[in-house]
Amino acid sequence: MSRTSNKYLQRLPMGMGMVMIFFFYFIEITYEQRPPPYIPVENIIIDCGSSGEHIAKDKRSWNGDIDSKFFPLEGQNKASAPLKAVERTIALDPVPYETARLSLSEFTYTVPVTPGPKFVRLYFFSATYRDFNRSKAFFEVRIDKYTLLKNFSASLTADALNIDGIEKEYILTVEKSPMKITFTPTSSQAGGAFAFINGIEIVSMPSALYYSNGRGLAIVGQEGRFFTLTNNTAMETMYRINIGGNTLSPIDDTGMFRQWNTEEEYLVSEGLSVLPVAHNTTTPLKFRDNISSYAAPDSVYKTGRSTGNKPNKTLLRSYNLTWEFSVDSKFRYMLRLHFCEINKEFTEVGDRVFYIYIADDRVEKKFDIINFAHGQYVPYYKDYLWFGNNSDQKKVKLSVALQANPDDYRTTFVDAILNGLEIFKLNDDSSNLAGLNPDPTNRTAIARPSTDAEKGKSSLITIIGVVLGVAAAIVMLSVLGFFIIRRGKKVKDAASTSEKTSWWGPISFSTTRSSKTRTSSSLPSDLCRYFSLAEIKAATNNFEDIFIIGVGGFGNVYKGYVDNGTVPVAIKRLKPESSQGFNEFKTEIEMLTHLRHRHLVSLIGYCNDEREMILVYDYMAQGTLRSHLYNTENLPLGWRQRLEICIGAARGLHYLHTGSKYTIIHRDVKTTNILLDEKWVAKVSDFGLSKTGPTSMSKAHITTVVKGSIGYLDPEYYKRQQLTEKSDVYSFGVVLFEVLCGRPPIVRTAEKRQVSLAEWARCCYQKGTLHQIIDPHLTGRIAPECLKKYGDIAVSCMLDNGTERPSMNDVVWGLEFAMQLQKNAEDNDSVGGALIKMKGEDEVALINSNSNSDWAYNNCSSEDGTESKSSGVSKLLNISSEEDSTTKESMKGLSGTVFSEINDPKGR
Repeated sequence: MSRTSNKYLQRLPMGMGMVMIFFFYFIEITYEQRPPPYIPVENIIIDCGSSGEHIAKDKRSWNGDIDSKFFPLEGQNKASAPLKAVERTIALDPVPYETARLSLSEFTYTVPVTPGPKFVRLYFFSATYRDFNRSKAFFEVRIDKYTLLKNFSASLTADALNIDGIEKEYILTVEKSPMKITFTPTSSQAGGAFAFINGIEIVSMPSALYYSNGRGLAIVGQEGRFFTLTNNTAMETMYRINIGGNTLSPIDDTGMFRQWNTEEEYLVSEGLSVLPVAHNTTTPLKFRDNISSYAAPDSVYKTGRSTGNKPNKTLLRSYNLTWEFSVDSKFRYMLRLHFCEINKEFTEVGDRVFYIYIADDRVEKKFDIINFAHGQYVPYYKDYLWFGNNSDQKKVKLSVALQANPDDYRTTFVDAILNGLEIFKLNDDSSNLAGLNPDPTNRTAIARPSTDAEKGKSSLITIIGVVLGVAAAIVMLSVLGFFIIRRGKKVKDAASTSEKTSWWGPISFSTTRSSKTRTSSSLPSDLCRYFSLAEIKAATNNFEDIFIIGVGGFGNVYKGYVDNGTVPVAIKRLKPESSQGFNEFKTEIEMLTHLRHRHLVSLIGYCNDEREMILVYDYMAQGTLRSHLYNTENLPLGWRQRLEICIGAARGLHYLHTGSKYTIIHRDVKTTNILLDEKWVAKVSDFGLSKTGPTSMSKAHITTVVKGSIGYLDPEYYKRQQLTEKSDVYSFGVVLFEVLCGRPPIVRTAEKRQVSLAEWARCCYQKGTLHQIIDPHLTGRIAPECLKKYGDIAVSCMLDNGTERPSMNDVVWGLEFAMQLQKNAEDNDSVGGALIKMKGEDEVALINSNSNSDWAYNNCSSEDGTESKSSGVSKLLNISSEEDSTTKESMKGLSGTVFSEINDPKGR
């Protein structure tokens, strides 16, 4: 019996120890050395568009499809043609990238295979084939019921990745022979599309290599739950990485011809020098069975990357060794992590125990390779399932991170290691694996060599272009000078005659402006960039519906690209038939051109051509906060992430209230007006209803018509029409409960006392039952102390008397304190367990202490649904028919037609 096993058994009861002695003995005697490579039943490789046999650089033999049984010349296949690429880069192997099968109509390969799981690899070279323009290749690829690619553009993919040869690898189970691989040009493409393929490879694999075979995939973010991967699931290989090692070609694999790439472009750790580690003894690797021996080559398990057992243990414990990968949104992913204890110093269970994180969720807190693998130098892998981000952006980041264990008693050495990593995309419910094409780039398209005549013609065109350009420049300078003089005069006149200007100075607008001569130069310090309508149309492909990412009362929101397609932006366009919104349009520009803060959305520019009113913002990749809370297909946010977002939004509002010359009151704070960028940083948006606060010390409010959104509107402001920054605080309190409870602020179908979230949450807070109405996804994940502090803050924000509400600075401080309470609970192992286990009397007792708080709320509905005291919120929801005309007029601002509101956000 090994020393490792003995140390492990010392921690077990005597009876269990005897059982485990036999177990370890059995395990150890079944170890074997590396068996021969797997010999696939099918190893079919087709060089499309060629005939005969061709040997690739790796010595593998490819067979052409001309006169091949795999490509019968019948039906629509007759319309296809074998073609040779006009040009080919030196780096690409001629086999299979020199020739292709191409067609303007559908064509199909028919490949006899045995039932079972297969690798299917497709090879594409985006080039010009005869007179077929590479940019016209848009097509779909299907195998039986699975859609592998849809509207796929090889040119966009190659340009975005800066590569020439594209290899797509899929894993699927064949139920019956033959396998049919069908290529179909996209019919909706203007000007006609074509489909092509350069190479096809089909290789069988052991049936239990990737499918569950009794093993469950641990679900990320759902501790203790597992997912069974059945043969009905198809997968696309997104990444296969040899951590800490070199690229391994297909012939270096274990018989299935997989390629293993290096990690350099995915390793994002900073601040600590980490070096690859390698197998430093002559001891060979040991394998428990054939499946584990086929999982990866020895070279993968003999190299890895480690945090490094350095003297500075404090730094090591706070540092994450992290890799980041770009993946398609709206899909599930299987991750396979490969491990092998190759350091000769680590021989015992407990020598190296560490944390593993996937997508910022901790999936392992006591990961010990020797314990799991049952020995040193024994390869081991573990599979996880990540349900994805499901955002409206094309790509999202998927991270894998290791952290040294912070508890000295759990690990002998402060260190962590990973040897290999595979990431697979799983098909959705419609058997689809196809993601979206990448955005266009500025990479020059592959062009065929120019003839002498074309070169001469090009020179002539260049000369003419230069002459015309000089002439145009002279004309433009003259016109520009005229408008500068004219504009200077207008600004001077406006400054002397205007009765109402902004505190930062006058900005001239006209609702009938149609000039197209204003330039779109870089954003100046005092004004924002002006876009011509032509620029906006180019950015949105003439407002094509496919670019719509949000719909609101003001109009549509589009995702567009400016500056030659290099900068993504969000573009708001007023409905052409609408006669409303100009004041909001003007206000938003005036506000945002002079406000810059990390937690405020940035306005890039605007367009006011031909009666069009358009605003251009920074693109917020994760969309609105509401789109991640309820009534959405997006995955639920974790509690700490929700807290971080709330803190960011509160900081943005605090800046509005105190960071400018005068207080700015947002007046429409809600979860659809809190946007999230690609890194989930919260940014307050939509300033169409904003107002500057009182300008004199003698006045604490401004009197204005009531505008806002039902459910968030401050009852005190509604009743008195007196607006203060504390109205924003009230609305933010509703947002806090919306984030906690995962429900809308108004649910008209609920029973009376639960219609208003504000009233219902405050009632539950008073009774000490707030924990019973939180979002079910958060159950057991919020530290009781954190929940108590969070509830205190939210309820204080919604006190009836605005003067008693905290400032946004106090709210920021309170939320940061709640975050610290949550972190302390999670970092403490015993308390962390209590997050899941704490139920019933203990939790209620803690929450009930709220009743002693200075912020306790006493206006609570009774059990029968009648109100003991009205807070004013119910009155907003039950406006009687006896309202006078003034009240009805004031309520117009509550409609969904204001510019700042997006009723059905899809992300930006």
